[in-house]
Amino acid sequence: MAGDVIVLDTHVLLWWALDPDRLSATATAKLAEVERRGGFASSISIWELGVKVQRGKLDLGISVEDFARRVERSAIVELLPVNTATWLRSVDLAWSHRDPADRVIVATALLRGVPVLTADDTIRQFSGVASVW
Repeated sequence: MAGDVIVLDTHVLLWWALDPDRLSATATAKLAEVERRGGFASSISIWELGVKVQRGKLDLGISVEDFARRVERSAIVELLPVNTATWLRSVDLAWSHRDPADRVIVATALLRGVPVLTADDTIRQFSGVASVW
């Protein structure tokens, strides 16, 4: 594991930015480390948020584009592209979970050799990746 670096799941990125009271004490502490040392999020999280906004299931209070720009400008969390290696790793997971965003987030963490910060029980119960909550 590379120090305290971590991949943020989509909901963690969202809660950290807009609703930090939903974070666990451990997640809050981990995010304090991220603020000092940096962390990662998959760009698929921006897509996932955009789909939820488009379907009326989420109101960010700003456009998805503005949200993404704010994350990028913060230089705290690096939004990683979903490249060919990530897609291939995501389909190679020995995991029956079919959600493409979750699979990509897990693949991103595995390729970086870091845990996922997530409240998602499906990800946390998958033995193929380390997770923190």
